[in-house]
Amino acid sequence: MKVMTKRILITDANIVNEGKITRGDVYIQDGMIFSAGADLKNFEADLTIEAKGKYLFPGLIDDQVHFREPGLTHKAEIYTEAKAAVAGGVTTFMEMPNTVPQATTLELLEDKYKIASEKSLANYSFYLGATNDNLEELLKADPSTICGIKVFQGSSTGNMLVDNPATLEGIFEKCHMLIATHSENDSIIKTNFDKYYKEYGDDIPVKFHPKIRSAEACYDASKRVVDLARKHGTKLHILHISTAKEVSLFDNTLPLEEKRITAEACVHHLWFSEEDYEDKGTLIKWNPAVKTADDRDAILQGVLDGNIDVIATDHAPHTLEEKSKPYTQAPSGGPLVQHSLVALLEMYHQGKITLEQIVEKACHNVAILFEIDKRGFIRPGYHADLVLVDLDDPWEVSRENVLSKCGWSPFEGQTFQSKVSHTIVSGHLVYENGKFDESQKGQRLKFSRK
Repeated sequence: MKVMTKRILITDANIVNEGKITRGDVYIQDGMIFSAGADLKNFEADLTIEAKGKYLFPGLIDDQVHFREPGLTHKAEIYTEAKAAVAGGVTTFMEMPNTVPQATTLELLEDKYKIASEKSLANYSFYLGATNDNLEELLKADPSTICGIKVFQGSSTGNMLVDNPATLEGIFEKCHMLIATHSENDSIIKTNFDKYYKEYGDDIPVKFHPKIRSAEACYDASKRVVDLARKHGTKLHILHISTAKEVSLFDNTLPLEEKRITAEACVHHLWFSEEDYEDKGTLIKWNPAVKTADDRDAILQGVLDGNIDVIATDHAPHTLEEKSKPYTQAPSGGPLVQHSLVALLEMYHQGKITLEQIVEKACHNVAILFEIDKRGFIRPGYHADLVLVDLDDPWEVSRENVLSKCGWSPFEGQTFQSKVSHTIVSGHLVYENGKFDESQKGQRLKFSRK
């Protein structure tokens, strides 16, 4: 039987943490960061990782993924997608409820936790899904054991649309834990869709996707829940902001700890624009839609200015066969979790964002916003979730190196300048230069809330 490595020493790393970069060492014992600082080489270790020239980040925490299990495992599984995550430096994920069956009861939610405890190489939590008739079940949820309540205002993969105004009001009035929303106005989308369907039938050109799932539909729905949250003092987190206009809904004057209303940007909305539909087609069909270059640039500016608090992926695999169907049948979503960090680091190389800002938005702020217990920072006494990166080791994304079960990526053909070399999850070196040690699984998140 393999003896689990308990003491790890990382030496001479450029440590990116809490707004600065310092050169030093990190010592890990019993899954926790024991010490971080200069000259720890006298500590006795079972494994030493020489990190000179590389950059050490807290592991990324992705607050929005779809890993498709149970029920949709022809697309993805918790095992395969968590494996892709740790290879990309994502040590922790929060997964959505639109599986089969939908995770709309605490019993069904616990079924997913059981699967993750047996299969996930990354740390994990799962959202409880809201419907038009499960408010009482939502109120039973323990805020210290699950990441939040998920509300779909717009129809997406797996129809969990909450379209009853009284129900939505009740959720915001009575739920005392974080509510995360997919905010698109379904009636506006339907009107837009009918217009294009009348002209094109099933073969609507995908370039019209951002006209159908329009900026108006996004802003209208986001403003509606912001107004509800202000009315009831609800802790609201709006996912995947996709328009410039929405950025203005969020405050950048308060510290994150004091905000009741927060927002997320996703990697694809920071990277692609409507110009990419011609080349990528339905492979970049997401809900909400990738929109204009101006929207993309405004979202990034919102991230930098503090209107938008976190960066995530909305990782949502489908098979190539499914994505190759005509517009009306091709599902929205795509795999991103393996490439989120290297894409952000490419933006760093392009001068668009700093390393410190990447860590703030993809690690620290997610931990603060969700009140995750002892994760998201490189601090003594915190869980050792860490990723080591070489900023100058170019490689090209191809189907041969995609780890998601669906076997493709919207980044195929892209050369990234940076590469993840090591990923440590809860003190366990799970990934090293393309090889995995699956002898230890990730942990269920705990939250410092009541």
